[in-house]
Amino acid sequence: MLTPLTQLIAQIEPPDSAWLGRARERLDSLTKPPGSLGRLEELAAAYVAIRQDPFPPLDKKRVVVFAADHGVVAEGVSAYPQEVTYQMVYNFLRGGAGINVLARHAAAQVEVVDIGVNHDFGPEPGLISRKVAYGSRNMAREPALTREQALEALLVGAERARAAVDDGVDALAAGDMGIGNTTPAAALAAAFSGRPVSAVTGRGTGIADTVWSHKVAVINRALLLHKPDPNDPLGTLAAVGGLEIAGIAGLILGAAAGRRPLLLDGFIATAGALVALRLAPAAAGYLIAAHRSVEPGHLTMLEVLGLKPLVNLQMRLGEGTGAALGLSLLQAAHRIYTEMATFAEAGVAEKSA
Repeated sequence: MLTPLTQLIAQIEPPDSAWLGRARERLDSLTKPPGSLGRLEELAAAYVAIRQDPFPPLDKKRVVVFAADHGVVAEGVSAYPQEVTYQMVYNFLRGGAGINVLARHAAAQVEVVDIGVNHDFGPEPGLISRKVAYGSRNMAREPALTREQALEALLVGAERARAAVDDGVDALAAGDMGIGNTTPAAALAAAFSGRPVSAVTGRGTGIADTVWSHKVAVINRALLLHKPDPNDPLGTLAAVGGLEIAGIAGLILGAAAGRRPLLLDGFIATAGALVALRLAPAAAGYLIAAHRSVEPGHLTMLEVLGLKPLVNLQMRLGEGTGAALGLSLLQAAHRIYTEMATFAEAGVAEKSA
Protein backbone atom coordinates (compact mmCIF):
# COMPACT_ATOMS: atom_id res chain seq x y z
CA MET A 1 0.00 0.00 0.00
CA LEU A 2 1.34 3.40 -0.97
CA THR A 3 1.87 5.92 1.81
CA PRO A 4 0.66 9.53 1.30
CA LEU A 5 4.27 10.59 0.60
CA THR A 6 4.91 7.87 -1.98
CA GLN A 7 1.56 8.67 -3.60
CA LEU A 8 2.56 12.31 -3.82
CA ILE A 9 5.96 11.52 -5.32
CA ALA A 10 4.39 9.14 -7.84
CA GLN A 11 2.29 12.03 -9.22
CA ILE A 12 5.37 14.08 -10.15
CA GLU A 13 6.58 13.90 -13.75
CA PRO A 14 9.29 16.14 -15.24
CA PRO A 15 8.06 18.90 -17.57
CA ASP A 16 7.87 17.68 -21.19
CA SER A 17 10.75 19.03 -23.28
CA ALA A 18 8.48 19.08 -26.35
CA TRP A 19 6.56 21.93 -24.75
CA LEU A 20 9.82 23.83 -24.28
CA GLY A 21 10.43 23.51 -28.02
CA ARG A 22 6.98 24.83 -28.88
CA ALA A 23 7.41 27.80 -26.57
CA ARG A 24 10.81 28.64 -28.04
CA GLU A 25 9.36 28.56 -31.55
CA ARG A 26 6.84 31.20 -30.58
CA LEU A 27 9.44 33.28 -28.76
CA ASP A 28 11.66 33.20 -31.84
CA SER A 29 8.73 34.41 -33.97
CA LEU A 30 8.25 37.58 -31.89
CA THR A 31 9.46 40.97 -33.09
CA LYS A 32 12.97 40.81 -31.65
CA PRO A 33 16.24 39.05 -32.39
CA PRO A 34 16.09 35.43 -31.11
CA GLY A 35 17.14 35.19 -27.48
CA SER A 36 17.48 38.96 -27.08
CA LEU A 37 15.32 39.02 -23.95
CA GLY A 38 17.62 36.51 -22.30
CA ARG A 39 16.35 34.83 -19.18
CA LEU A 40 12.87 36.30 -19.60
CA GLU A 41 12.57 34.01 -22.60
CA GLU A 42 13.86 31.08 -20.54
CA LEU A 43 11.25 31.83 -17.89
CA ALA A 44 8.43 32.05 -20.40
CA ALA A 45 9.38 28.76 -22.05
CA ALA A 46 9.75 27.02 -18.69
CA TYR A 47 6.31 28.24 -17.63
CA VAL A 48 4.68 26.93 -20.82
CA ALA A 49 6.40 23.55 -20.33
CA ILE A 50 5.37 23.34 -16.69
CA ARG A 51 1.73 24.13 -17.46
CA GLN A 52 1.66 22.14 -20.73
CA ASP A 53 -0.50 24.81 -22.32
CA PRO A 54 0.42 26.86 -25.43
CA PHE A 55 -1.00 30.01 -23.77
CA PRO A 56 -1.19 29.29 -20.04
CA PRO A 57 -2.88 31.85 -17.79
CA LEU A 58 -0.96 33.67 -15.07
CA ASP A 59 -3.76 35.44 -13.28
CA LYS A 60 -3.38 34.26 -9.70
CA LYS A 61 -0.13 34.10 -7.74
CA ARG A 62 0.37 33.12 -4.10
CA VAL A 63 3.24 33.31 -1.60
CA VAL A 64 2.89 30.68 1.13
CA VAL A 65 4.79 31.68 4.28
CA PHE A 66 5.38 28.90 6.81
CA ALA A 67 6.13 30.02 10.36
CA ALA A 68 7.78 27.92 13.08
CA ASP A 69 10.11 28.18 16.06
CA HIS A 70 13.37 26.38 16.77
CA GLY A 71 14.62 24.88 20.02
CA VAL A 72 18.23 25.51 19.02
CA VAL A 73 17.66 29.21 19.79
CA ALA A 74 18.35 28.18 23.41
CA GLU A 75 22.01 27.80 22.36
CA GLY A 76 22.30 31.54 21.71
CA VAL A 77 22.64 31.37 17.91
CA SER A 78 20.34 34.29 16.99
CA ALA A 79 20.47 38.03 17.46
CA TYR A 80 16.71 38.17 18.11
CA PRO A 81 14.54 36.53 20.80
CA GLN A 82 12.17 33.72 19.87
CA GLU A 83 9.02 35.78 20.48
CA VAL A 84 9.78 37.75 17.30
CA THR A 85 8.47 34.76 15.32
CA TYR A 86 4.89 35.11 16.56
CA GLN A 87 5.09 38.91 16.57
CA MET A 88 6.06 38.84 12.89
CA VAL A 89 3.16 36.50 12.12
CA TYR A 90 0.83 39.21 13.42
CA ASN A 91 2.69 41.72 11.25
CA PHE A 92 2.15 39.50 8.19
CA LEU A 93 -1.55 39.25 8.97
CA ARG A 94 -1.78 43.05 9.23
CA GLY A 95 0.01 43.45 5.91
CA GLY A 96 2.95 45.39 7.32
CA ALA A 97 5.95 43.17 6.55
CA GLY A 98 8.40 43.21 3.66
CA ILE A 99 6.73 40.20 2.07
CA ASN A 100 3.36 41.94 2.14
CA VAL A 101 4.77 44.97 0.33
CA LEU A 102 6.58 42.97 -2.37
CA ALA A 103 3.65 40.57 -2.82
CA ARG A 104 1.38 43.55 -3.43
CA HIS A 105 3.91 44.78 -5.99
CA ALA A 106 3.72 41.36 -7.69
CA ALA A 107 -0.10 41.25 -7.43
CA ALA A 108 0.24 38.10 -5.35
CA GLN A 109 -1.65 36.86 -2.32
CA VAL A 110 0.14 36.07 0.94
CA GLU A 111 -0.93 32.97 2.85
CA VAL A 112 0.46 32.61 6.37
CA VAL A 113 0.66 29.10 7.82
CA ASP A 114 1.35 28.43 11.52
CA ILE A 115 3.08 25.09 11.17
CA GLY A 116 5.04 25.25 14.42
CA VAL A 117 5.06 28.59 16.23
CA ASN A 118 5.58 28.48 20.00
CA HIS A 119 2.48 30.59 20.61
CA ASP A 120 -1.28 30.12 20.81
CA PHE A 121 -2.82 32.50 18.28
CA GLY A 122 -6.48 31.65 18.69
CA PRO A 123 -8.77 32.39 15.74
CA GLU A 124 -7.01 34.95 13.54
CA PRO A 125 -8.51 36.06 10.23
CA GLY A 126 -6.21 34.97 7.42
CA LEU A 127 -4.07 32.60 9.50
CA ILE A 128 -3.95 28.96 8.38
CA SER A 129 -3.52 26.89 11.54
CA ARG A 130 -1.62 23.65 10.85
CA LYS A 131 0.53 23.47 13.99
CA VAL A 132 2.48 20.21 14.11
CA ALA A 133 4.29 21.14 17.36
CA TYR A 134 5.21 24.23 19.38
CA GLY A 135 8.51 24.49 17.56
CA SER A 136 11.32 22.01 17.05
CA ARG A 137 13.53 20.68 19.82
CA ASN A 138 17.15 21.70 20.35
CA MET A 139 18.99 19.82 17.62
CA ALA A 140 22.31 20.27 19.44
CA ARG A 141 21.03 17.96 22.18
CA GLU A 142 18.34 15.75 20.58
CA PRO A 143 16.66 15.31 17.17
CA ALA A 144 14.89 18.50 16.13
CA LEU A 145 11.78 16.55 15.13
CA THR A 146 10.52 13.01 15.23
CA ARG A 147 10.33 11.35 11.84
CA GLU A 148 6.55 11.44 12.18
CA GLN A 149 6.54 15.19 12.80
CA ALA A 150 8.80 15.81 9.82
CA LEU A 151 6.48 13.79 7.59
CA GLU A 152 3.37 15.49 8.99
CA ALA A 153 4.83 18.95 8.33
CA LEU A 154 5.89 17.95 4.83
CA LEU A 155 2.37 16.76 4.07
CA VAL A 156 0.98 20.05 5.41
CA GLY A 157 3.03 21.81 2.73
CA ALA A 158 1.72 19.46 0.05
CA GLU A 159 -1.83 20.10 1.26
CA ARG A 160 -1.34 23.86 0.94
CA ALA A 161 -0.11 23.37 -2.64
CA ARG A 162 -3.16 21.25 -3.49
CA ALA A 163 -5.44 23.87 -1.95
CA ALA A 164 -3.76 26.55 -4.07
CA VAL A 165 -4.19 24.54 -7.27
CA ASP A 166 -7.84 23.88 -6.40
CA ASP A 167 -8.23 27.63 -5.83
CA GLY A 168 -6.98 28.39 -9.33
CA VAL A 169 -3.51 29.62 -8.36
CA ASP A 170 -1.18 29.64 -11.36
CA ALA A 171 2.20 30.14 -9.66
CA LEU A 172 3.43 29.59 -6.11
CA ALA A 173 6.25 31.03 -4.05
CA ALA A 174 7.70 29.74 -0.79
CA GLY A 175 8.45 31.91 2.23
CA ASP A 176 9.43 31.41 5.86
CA MET A 177 9.44 32.94 9.31
CA GLY A 178 11.29 31.45 12.26
CA ILE A 179 13.87 32.99 14.54
CA GLY A 180 16.98 30.81 14.50
CA ASN A 181 16.10 29.06 11.25
CA THR A 182 19.39 29.80 9.47
CA THR A 183 20.97 27.32 11.91
CA PRO A 184 19.00 24.25 10.74
CA ALA A 185 19.26 25.50 7.15
CA ALA A 186 23.05 25.57 7.44
CA ALA A 187 23.02 22.12 9.02
CA LEU A 188 20.98 20.79 6.09
CA ALA A 189 23.30 22.53 3.61
CA ALA A 190 26.32 20.84 5.18
CA ALA A 191 24.60 17.46 5.42
CA PHE A 192 23.44 17.40 1.80
CA SER A 193 26.51 19.03 0.21
CA GLY A 194 29.32 17.58 2.30
CA ARG A 195 30.80 21.07 2.66
CA PRO A 196 32.30 22.21 6.00
CA VAL A 197 29.82 23.88 8.32
CA SER A 198 31.94 27.04 8.43
CA ALA A 199 31.62 27.37 4.64
CA VAL A 200 27.81 27.26 4.60
CA THR A 201 27.00 29.18 7.79
CA GLY A 202 26.26 32.88 7.68
CA ARG A 203 25.32 35.58 10.12
CA GLY A 204 21.55 35.23 9.84
CA THR A 205 19.95 38.24 11.47
CA GLY A 206 23.33 39.93 11.92
CA ILE A 207 25.27 38.13 14.66
CA ALA A 208 28.76 39.15 15.78
CA ASP A 209 31.95 37.17 15.05
CA THR A 210 31.97 35.42 18.41
CA VAL A 211 28.33 34.35 18.05
CA TRP A 212 29.01 33.14 14.50
CA SER A 213 31.86 30.93 15.75
CA HIS A 214 29.57 29.58 18.46
CA LYS A 215 26.83 28.95 15.86
CA VAL A 216 29.27 26.93 13.73
CA ALA A 217 30.26 24.90 16.79
CA VAL A 218 26.60 24.23 17.65
CA ILE A 219 25.87 22.97 14.14
CA ASN A 220 28.98 20.78 14.15
CA ARG A 221 27.90 19.35 17.49
CA ALA A 222 24.44 18.54 16.11
CA LEU A 223 25.84 16.86 13.01
CA LEU A 224 28.29 14.83 15.09
CA LEU A 225 25.49 13.82 17.45
CA HIS A 226 22.98 12.72 14.79
CA LYS A 227 25.23 11.76 11.84
CA PRO A 228 22.41 12.46 9.34
CA ASP A 229 22.45 10.36 6.19
CA PRO A 230 21.75 12.47 3.06
CA ASN A 231 20.39 9.32 1.40
CA ASP A 232 17.62 9.41 4.02
CA PRO A 233 16.24 12.91 3.40
CA LEU A 234 13.32 12.57 5.78
CA GLY A 235 15.61 11.36 8.54
CA THR A 236 18.03 14.20 7.90
CA LEU A 237 15.17 16.70 7.99
CA ALA A 238 14.00 15.24 11.31
CA ALA A 239 17.46 15.29 12.86
CA VAL A 240 18.55 18.84 12.07
CA GLY A 241 15.69 20.54 10.22
CA GLY A 242 12.65 22.56 11.15
CA LEU A 243 8.90 22.52 10.68
CA GLU A 244 8.76 25.45 8.24
CA ILE A 245 11.55 23.89 6.17
CA ALA A 246 9.55 20.65 6.05
CA GLY A 247 6.45 22.60 5.02
CA ILE A 248 8.37 24.24 2.18
CA ALA A 249 9.65 20.85 1.01
CA GLY A 250 6.08 19.61 0.89
CA LEU A 251 4.90 22.73 -0.92
CA ILE A 252 7.53 22.08 -3.60
CA LEU A 253 6.39 18.49 -4.05
CA GLY A 254 2.75 19.53 -4.14
CA ALA A 255 3.43 22.27 -6.67
CA ALA A 256 5.25 19.81 -8.92
CA ALA A 257 2.43 17.27 -8.62
CA GLY A 258 -0.03 20.01 -9.57
CA ARG A 259 2.13 21.28 -12.48
CA ARG A 260 2.70 24.70 -10.97
CA PRO A 261 6.01 26.56 -10.84
CA LEU A 262 7.51 27.14 -7.41
CA LEU A 263 9.54 30.32 -6.97
CA LEU A 264 12.22 29.69 -4.37
CA ASP A 265 13.23 32.41 -1.96
CA GLY A 266 16.61 32.32 -0.23
CA PHE A 267 18.50 30.22 2.28
CA ILE A 268 15.61 28.71 4.25
CA ALA A 269 13.36 27.95 1.28
CA THR A 270 16.27 26.39 -0.62
CA ALA A 271 16.98 24.14 2.37
CA GLY A 272 13.46 22.82 1.83
CA ALA A 273 14.31 22.27 -1.83
CA LEU A 274 17.33 20.15 -0.85
CA VAL A 275 14.98 17.81 0.99
CA ALA A 276 12.29 17.85 -1.71
CA LEU A 277 14.61 16.99 -4.59
CA ARG A 278 16.27 14.18 -2.65
CA LEU A 279 12.78 12.72 -2.23
CA ALA A 280 11.64 13.43 -5.80
CA PRO A 281 14.32 14.46 -8.30
CA ALA A 282 11.62 14.92 -10.97
CA ALA A 283 10.42 18.02 -9.09
CA ALA A 284 13.54 19.93 -10.21
CA GLY A 285 11.89 21.15 -13.40
CA TYR A 286 9.25 23.04 -11.42
CA LEU A 287 11.70 25.10 -9.35
CA ILE A 288 12.76 28.64 -10.22
CA ALA A 289 15.47 30.17 -8.04
CA ALA A 290 14.27 33.74 -7.70
CA HIS A 291 17.43 35.24 -6.23
CA ARG A 292 20.76 34.55 -4.60
CA SER A 293 20.88 35.30 -0.89
CA VAL A 294 24.00 36.80 0.69
CA GLU A 295 23.97 33.85 3.11
CA PRO A 296 27.17 32.01 2.06
CA GLY A 297 25.56 28.58 2.10
CA HIS A 298 22.90 29.61 -0.40
CA LEU A 299 25.27 29.45 -3.35
CA THR A 300 26.32 25.95 -2.29
CA MET A 301 22.67 24.91 -2.14
CA LEU A 302 21.96 26.32 -5.61
CA GLU A 303 25.00 24.51 -7.02
CA VAL A 304 23.86 21.21 -5.47
CA LEU A 305 20.41 21.70 -6.99
CA GLY A 306 21.72 22.88 -10.36
CA LEU A 307 19.74 26.13 -10.20
CA LYS A 308 20.75 29.55 -11.51
CA PRO A 309 19.21 32.49 -9.61
CA LEU A 310 17.38 35.16 -11.58
CA VAL A 311 18.86 38.11 -9.67
CA ASN A 312 21.41 38.95 -6.99
CA LEU A 313 20.22 41.97 -5.04
CA GLN A 314 22.23 41.28 -1.85
CA MET A 315 19.04 40.29 0.00
CA ARG A 316 18.80 38.12 3.12
CA LEU A 317 15.42 38.91 4.70
CA GLY A 318 13.59 35.70 3.90
CA GLU A 319 9.79 35.72 4.31
CA GLY A 320 9.50 35.00 0.57
CA THR A 321 10.60 38.52 -0.42
CA GLY A 322 13.02 37.39 -3.12
CA ALA A 323 10.47 34.90 -4.42
CA ALA A 324 7.88 37.68 -4.71
CA LEU A 325 10.28 39.60 -6.93
CA GLY A 326 10.68 36.40 -8.95
CA LEU A 327 6.91 36.31 -9.44
CA SER A 328 7.13 39.83 -10.89
CA LEU A 329 9.77 38.65 -13.36
CA LEU A 330 7.69 35.61 -14.25
CA GLN A 331 4.76 37.94 -14.95
CA ALA A 332 6.97 40.06 -17.21
CA ALA A 333 8.11 36.95 -19.09
CA HIS A 334 4.54 35.76 -19.46
CA ARG A 335 3.41 39.11 -20.86
CA ILE A 336 6.25 39.09 -23.41
CA TYR A 337 5.19 35.61 -24.51
CA THR A 338 1.45 36.32 -24.71
CA GLU A 339 1.25 40.00 -25.71
CA MET A 340 4.20 40.72 -27.98
CA ALA A 341 3.44 40.67 -31.72
CA THR A 342 5.00 38.19 -34.10
CA PHE A 343 6.84 39.38 -37.20
CA ALA A 344 3.89 38.24 -39.31
CA GLU A 345 1.32 40.02 -37.13
CA ALA A 346 3.28 43.27 -37.10
CA GLY A 347 4.23 43.22 -40.77
CA VAL A 348 7.90 43.47 -39.83
CA ALA A 349 10.57 41.85 -42.00
CA GLU A 350 12.45 39.03 -40.34
CA LYS A 351 16.21 38.57 -40.25
CA SER A 352 17.73 37.92 -43.66
CA ALA A 353 18.73 34.37 -44.41
